[in-house]
Amino acid sequence: MDSTQSTEDVVNVDVETAKELLGSGHRYLDVRTSDEFNKSHIDNAVNVPYMFLTEEGRVKNEEFLSQVSTVYQHEDSLIVGCNSGGRASRACVDLLNAGFKNVKNLRGGYSAWLDVEFKGDKSAEQFKTACKFRP
Repeated sequence: MDSTQSTEDVVNVDVETAKELLGSGHRYLDVRTSDEFNKSHIDNAVNVPYMFLTEEGRVKNEEFLSQVSTVYQHEDSLIVGCNSGGRASRACVDLLNAGFKNVKNLRGGYSAWLDVEFKGDKSAEQFKTACKFRP
């Protein structure tokens, strides 16, 4: 009997663990908006936005699962990240419910990654000043 997954079922990993997993074959799925991703991101990340920013606010990307499925297989090991962890956690739930087997949420998201100085391709300070959740 299949059960529906929830955020409580999502495995969360800290930045150090995520870095180790990425070094051993896991792949990084960045679910932030394209604008956020283009400002800075983790090396070799693939961007599939989970939500879009519209005039009405954030709306879920209805094509998210099909877009992810064009890049990854259900058996692929994925680290899913956003800015602070919330969108990625919800994305992980959707992925698990769609049959993806090995997805993990980056606890604290890309902001946590920057905080421990695993920088992407641009300066951490530059990204933090553009980031809604950062001082």
